[in-house]
Amino acid sequence: MTDIKIEDKWQKKWQKSKLFQSNPDNREKIFLTVAYPYPSGAMHVGHGRTYTVPDVYARFKRMQGYNVLFPMAWHVTGAPVIGIAKRIKRRDPWTLDIYQNVHKVPEEALNKFTDPHYIVKYFSEEYHDVMTHMGYSIDWRREFTTIDPHYQKFITWQFAKLNQKGLVRRGAHPVKYCPDDENPVGDHDLLEGEGVAINELTLIKFKMGETYLVAATFRPETLFGATNLWLNPDEEYVKIKNDGEEWIVSKKAYDNLLNQKTGLEMVGEVDAPGLIGQHVENPVTGEKHIILPASFVDPAYATGVVYSVPAHAPADYIALIDLKNDSETLEKYGIKEEVENIQPIGLITLKGFGQHPAVEMIEQMGVKSQQDPKLKEATNEMYKLEHAKGVMDEHVTGFSGLRVPEARDAIKETLLEEDKGDIMHEFAEKPVICRCGTECVVKILDNQWFLKYSDEEWTQTAQDTLSHMKTIPAEIRPNFEYYLNWLHDWACARRIGLGTPLPWDPQWLIEPLSDSTIYMSYYAIATHLKNIDPEELDEEFFDHIFLDKPTTKTNIPEGMKEEFNYWYPLDWRLSAKDLVGNHLSFHIFHHSAIYPEEKRPRGVVVFGMGLLEGNKMSSSKGNIILLEDAIKIHGADVVRLFLMSSAEPWQDFDWREKEVIGTKKRLEWFSGFAAMVDELHGSQIQLCDCTEAPAVDKAINAWMISQVNQRVRDATQALEGFQTRKALQEALFLFKKDIDHYLHRVDLELKSGDGREEIISVLAYVLGIWIRLMAPFTPHACEELWDRHGGEGFVSEAPWPEFNPDLINEKVHKGEEIIQGLVDDIREIKKITKSQAEKIHIYLAPEWKWKVFDIALKVGKPDVGSIMGQAIKANVHDDKKELAGFAQKIAREMTKINYVGYLNEFDLLMNSLSYLQRESGAEIIIHSSYGESGEDDYDPQNKARNALPYKPAIYLE
Repeated sequence: MTDIKIEDKWQKKWQKSKLFQSNPDNREKIFLTVAYPYPSGAMHVGHGRTYTVPDVYARFKRMQGYNVLFPMAWHVTGAPVIGIAKRIKRRDPWTLDIYQNVHKVPEEALNKFTDPHYIVKYFSEEYHDVMTHMGYSIDWRREFTTIDPHYQKFITWQFAKLNQKGLVRRGAHPVKYCPDDENPVGDHDLLEGEGVAINELTLIKFKMGETYLVAATFRPETLFGATNLWLNPDEEYVKIKNDGEEWIVSKKAYDNLLNQKTGLEMVGEVDAPGLIGQHVENPVTGEKHIILPASFVDPAYATGVVYSVPAHAPADYIALIDLKNDSETLEKYGIKEEVENIQPIGLITLKGFGQHPAVEMIEQMGVKSQQDPKLKEATNEMYKLEHAKGVMDEHVTGFSGLRVPEARDAIKETLLEEDKGDIMHEFAEKPVICRCGTECVVKILDNQWFLKYSDEEWTQTAQDTLSHMKTIPAEIRPNFEYYLNWLHDWACARRIGLGTPLPWDPQWLIEPLSDSTIYMSYYAIATHLKNIDPEELDEEFFDHIFLDKPTTKTNIPEGMKEEFNYWYPLDWRLSAKDLVGNHLSFHIFHHSAIYPEEKRPRGVVVFGMGLLEGNKMSSSKGNIILLEDAIKIHGADVVRLFLMSSAEPWQDFDWREKEVIGTKKRLEWFSGFAAMVDELHGSQIQLCDCTEAPAVDKAINAWMISQVNQRVRDATQALEGFQTRKALQEALFLFKKDIDHYLHRVDLELKSGDGREEIISVLAYVLGIWIRLMAPFTPHACEELWDRHGGEGFVSEAPWPEFNPDLINEKVHKGEEIIQGLVDDIREIKKITKSQAEKIHIYLAPEWKWKVFDIALKVGKPDVGSIMGQAIKANVHDDKKELAGFAQKIAREMTKINYVGYLNEFDLLMNSLSYLQRESGAEIIIHSSYGESGEDDYDPQNKARNALPYKPAIYLE
């Protein structure tokens, strides 16, 4: 179980009954949303995890009696599908291969992919179908795309509100930019380079005759320690004119600078090898520095020129050493003598290091050459240490005593004021590649529209909103706090793509991360909008619905505003952890700007990444398994079960085919358990007759009922915190272990018929609980079992099992622990002694030892003196020497055991005698001062003295 036909049957029944269509009523509501997908490719198992988590939670809460709204829509804004359509149109082989062989688009449909609207339609319909086949409890009446006219009116209203509040501005800003699309790009527009930051670099102008050799750096404060410049003589360098000055940079740097500076002119090519051995002037010290060859200098990064600070940059130091040892290069350029005389110049004091920290770092980490992978680590560590703890040396005129970050800012400011430096922006990592296949650049956009996330008042309001929100996991909260404070102004509009025009400047389109921040509000009213002309959805309309402002309009559907007020605020927002720094933070910012406090989001859950057999999932690299294929092979319930049990939502999960097959076997066992209970019963159990825990006499039956209630308690607690893996540990894996143990324990009784009726009543109770406990995870299998066994209505609507604290019995648990401990100890003794005992004598602790345990529990800490004092006062035992030894022993023991009070071990073991004898393969004789065994005095090896409460002594004969 379950086969596809059964899954399909229940999906149709749910649909026909409109089970997941949520309307306001008098119940408490839960409104949760997950990031709506961008349908530019087929749904894979990574997406499956993303959308199964909220479905499990929605189903759980629905069974708890909440009115749950779980909607879905399609995010089609932006340029990605435009790029895809372009590549399909020009018959790009890589793109055709991905869509034919990875996304499995039929040839007939693929030929229509030249139209971006068709791509969106094709994949949103496919997503809808696959989500239905996964059994998601979505209210599909609220479905929309972000280019629907009604939705665009909603976004128009949203941006009008932000603009009215002064939170949108126009200006220049560095952005990721696709030269082919002539458009800024966000992370969702990229094939490679998601999450890559744009860094600001300081350009340093080193004078060389009438021109400047321009180097780029993160660390202008290190100029005082410069010894030489590096450039790559095997690459192209050019002379360019900027504001009347002639600069020498790499040819690739010139191409990049054209996107950031106006008025640049190409003067001509430069003989790069001819520059080697020439000298430049340091703009802050006036020192002359030689230009040296370096193959490690990347002409595509920054200016293609680097100045060298070997005392503080491990890479510079090791490069200098390598060059000193390269006699061929030194002779080729005639620079041998001057290079040999270069020595590091220290300029930063760092506790724990001498004058040249980079040299010491190289030695400490054992870096041998420029090719050593430890070099990057050494460089990063040096940078972090000096940034955090470094202080400028006394000889650094004008900046001595400053902390490194202060000196950096001060020196940069001086360079810019004195026209000895400039600014450039560059990607933190390369390549950054647009979905159209073009390598992106950093471009300074003029007249671009920005959302003012740097606004201090807005930031504080967002922080206030966050302070009232739950974050799952809790440790993600500092990330939110950091990003809300750190976020710079964001380019919120594009020139091309799909989307909503900016209301006051319609030549610009609102970009994808800016039109997906408060759309949860739209879900709440979506069912009311279908019959309204979008042109009627103006500011007054939305102000009335969302902000409760008065209106004279007569076209507002009855109950629309009330429905919004019923569902809002949003209870939970779920999205990927790599979106904390943009989408999820924007979500908080926009709600904080537009809505009053009582309508702002209440909680957020973040997801980890998906791996496939240990490697990162990537559609563009073909490293995915389509969710539709996984369902066809394994069934939706198996896929759901694996995705929810392999890792907690915020952890990375790894799809491994062997483990998925193993999960299938566990689901089969769950389904098989129901058949086994029916067989024992002699007919199908009717769950309506087994809703309450049966009254039982035998301890093992009480143990099973106690375990069930404990599992329900712990699974419920886990699900409340979205811990799907922990919930399944309790609801399936440990639950199955409990049942296996129980069936093993009662096997003799079932065969003999002794107590059989009580056991079957316990198993029927367990079955009813278990089906409901598993229903959020494997809804199809559970509906089938529920239906077969006379459950009322859909299990999806059945009441979630509630644990009864009165049925969780610590003494019952401890009793079973004692029995299993005995079985394990006997096995271990037999294994060590290699004996096949015919008789096994078990000695129980005398009454005085239990009294000492009671005293130790009251003392509450391993205090031998207090335990002894109270035991003597109570006169628990005549032999003071034995009492002292025992008190010493249990002072330590009490910290290890869970003492729940006195248990009648004699009755406990006598009731389990047949089980103990079967497991040990010998006759069991129990010796006790409270029971009659017939051989109480028999103890040839004096074992009885070792008996402790909960830990009987054993003698094999």
